[in-house]
Amino acid sequence: MPLITEPNLYSPDDFYADLIAAHEGLSDEESEALNSRLILILSNHIGERETLKQALEAAKKS
Repeated sequence: MPLITEPNLYSPDDFYADLIAAHEGLSDEESEALNSRLILILSNHIGERETLKQALEAAKKS
């Protein structure tokens, strides 16, 4: 499955606000751990290694 790189997120500003709120009150270490867990949960949801590899490459480029 090809990686979707065009805007595809419903209400991105609301999601960004939720993401920031999830980090409120956390130490840097706790915030990094939250990000790591979120990455693993979303990776599991995607489930396709090739798509995840494309996402890693896109993230490295940006």
